[in-house]
Amino acid sequence: MTKAVVTDIEGTTTSLSFVKDILFPYAREQIATYIRQHEHDGRVAPLIADVRAQMQDDVSLDSVIAQLIRWIDEDKKVTPLKAVQGLIWERGYQIGAFRGHVYPDAERALRQWHARGIRLYVYSSGSIYAQKLLFGHTEFGDLTPLFSGYFDTTAGAKADVRSYAKIAESIGFPPAEILFLSDIEQELDAARAAGFQTGWLLRDGTRDTHAGHRQVTSFSGIAL
Repeated sequence: MTKAVVTDIEGTTTSLSFVKDILFPYAREQIATYIRQHEHDGRVAPLIADVRAQMQDDVSLDSVIAQLIRWIDEDKKVTPLKAVQGLIWERGYQIGAFRGHVYPDAERALRQWHARGIRLYVYSSGSIYAQKLLFGHTEFGDLTPLFSGYFDTTAGAKADVRSYAKIAESIGFPPAEILFLSDIEQELDAARAAGFQTGWLLRDGTRDTHAGHRQVTSFSGIAL
């Protein structure tokens, strides 16, 4: 019996193009100005300090900015970068530069599961704040009331079995009663190794006949 669903975002609830072609370029374009303008703000200063700690040097602000941009270009899943991106996207959502993309089939299924009492969670490499922004500003309205919690890289890497064990402990259900949805096989392998049920979203419709996970092309193909 499935009591909880943990879903990825990119390629699962949300198109990859929205993240890669809209959100990431917007953050890259804005990041230098944002960091300089908010260097001493309470939410930003600790993130700058974290970047410097990871660079293992008390480098200049320009060097911090250069490192953040390098991480964006290399698609690094680095916690302070994800946090800074979330703050920049906050402004973008507020001024109407974009709205969070959610597939219609995902929106319908999430509402139906929530109505049935199934607890819903998000696990994404994007910061928890960025997750809430995306689901809070969709074309379907604010979807955040559907979710019971959010997890990001502070829970661990998404291909690490220990991350899913930690998530299951936080949720409070046995792993066998939790379904994890993603479009990335390595993440699904880790979740299954932790005892989770798994569902592989193949939005392009190309099935892998050798995969060890349930494969669906949309949320409408997921039976709980």
